[in-house]
Amino acid sequence: MEYHNPVLLKETVDGLNIKPKGVYVDVTFGGGGHSREILNRLGPEGKLFGFDQDEDALENSLQDERFVLIPENFRYIKRFLRFHGIKSVDGILADLGVSSHQFDVPERGFSTRFDAQLDMRMSKKNELDAYKVVNEYDDANLRRVFLDYGELKNAPLLSKTIIQAREEKPIQTTEELKVVLNRFLPDQFKNKILAQIYQAIRIEVNQEMDVLKEFLQQSLEILNPEGRLSVISYHSLEDRLVKRFIKNGLFEGEPERDFFGNFSVPFKLVGKLIVPDDAEIKINNRARSAKLRIAEKK
Repeated sequence: MEYHNPVLLKETVDGLNIKPKGVYVDVTFGGGGHSREILNRLGPEGKLFGFDQDEDALENSLQDERFVLIPENFRYIKRFLRFHGIKSVDGILADLGVSSHQFDVPERGFSTRFDAQLDMRMSKKNELDAYKVVNEYDDANLRRVFLDYGELKNAPLLSKTIIQAREEKPIQTTEELKVVLNRFLPDQFKNKILAQIYQAIRIEVNQEMDVLKEFLQQSLEILNPEGRLSVISYHSLEDRLVKRFIKNGLFEGEPERDFFGNFSVPFKLVGKLIVPDDAEIKINNRARSAKLRIAEKK
């Protein structure tokens, strides 16, 4: 549990409505907290598949004959489940975002607390890292990253400042990036703005929004009727995508209506939005921004 303290553990697994003989997937295995709870509720004939692209997480694999850990990005959920002979499942759990372990290991470059090489890759196999985004992206792409993924209104100024600085010498570390952007970091808002900047770069490095879209679309394909989807998101970009897809099966636009103006939706919302209570936030401060949405396939 030291690797990653699972957020909304009971609520997220409750949402899956576990069947003892069912087949389930935890696409963000991490420290295995959610997976352990799923296995506790599965019978001897049940099956659980875990996904995690982070090589560090593989050391946490569970010794249980009902469990298989797949060392891949969950954007390939359908492909790798089929490799294991699974075409449909009864429930899928996703705890999005960065694990506590990734934040707490300085050299990964995820945290604003440490000075480290610009990296931010969730998998070391990825060719794109934060260094390349900061030092090689042109003005238009840097502006896009900061505006779309950090929701930073001064994205053009941030981009221009980075490009001017890197013309003198490459920006190699998180601390060097902070120094370059220091004039945009007033003391009272420093942590908030830094978090937005880091988030934007991290999402770009790991293609997080594209991955989430691909995952949600495939989840709809592989879930059995009455199968459950339990998703925890941590920022508004993720949550908007999840909320919209659960609502009408689309990421943008409106579903087609029939002659009578009706349209069908693939999911039924289960309960209301769930957020951590004060007691959980006190124990695990990183839970403060978590939002859990649960849906059932029609």
